[in-house]
Order: sequence, then structure tokens, then C-alpha cells
Amino acid sequence: MTLEKALNRLCKWRTVFAGWQLGTRTDKDPECAAVRDHREVTLLLRVEVSALTAVLIEKGVFTQEEYEKAIMTEAWHMNEMLEQRFPGFQATDIGMSIEPQKAKKTMEGWRP
Repeated sequence: MTLEKALNRLCKWRTVFAGWQLGTRTDKDPECAAVRDHREVTLLLRVEVSALTAVLIEKGVFTQEEYEKAIMTEAWHMNEMLEQRFPGFQATDIGMSIEPQKAKKTMEGWRP
């Protein structure tokens, strides 16, 4: 199998994800096209980062433990940034915690 063939096959999943997110749509639907494009980029990014990480660990640039520690640190930072961006929302070990009054203000203007 070639690289192109492997990536093309992987990217076929974009349609499943778009249908899952939006329901059945035509190929011409612009919202669905945008979701398909975004899902394709996300799929490609995921395999590219995984491949790069595997090569770096294999070459001894860093260890699996160092990589996992760095991911944990970045996840905590991202979580904190999201809490600041979306006041009233907080991710917990069992789901999302929502403070209704703060969240209501945060969500003003989300939908027409």
C-alpha cells in the first residue's frame, strides 16, 4: 500500500463523521462540506502527529514518559484556557459542570 492510498482510505471516514454530526446531507451542502473538510484535516493531523511522535521516540529524541508528561501539562493548560474562554463551564472527571447563571451569559448570542 502506498502513502497516498493509506491516507485516501483514512480520509473516507470524513463522510461518516459529517453524517454523525449533521445528519444525512447532499454532497453540495456547504455546511456538510465544511464539516467533511474539517474532519479530514483532523484525521490527517492525528496520524501525522502520531507518526512523528513514534519516530522521535524510536530515535531517542525523547522518551514515552517525557512525551506523556508534556501532553498532560498541555492538556491542563488547554483546560484552563477553555474555562477562561467559556465562563460557567468546567470539565470534571465525570463530565461537564455548568454554573447556569455564568453559562447563560457566556452562551448569549450563540444561536440566533
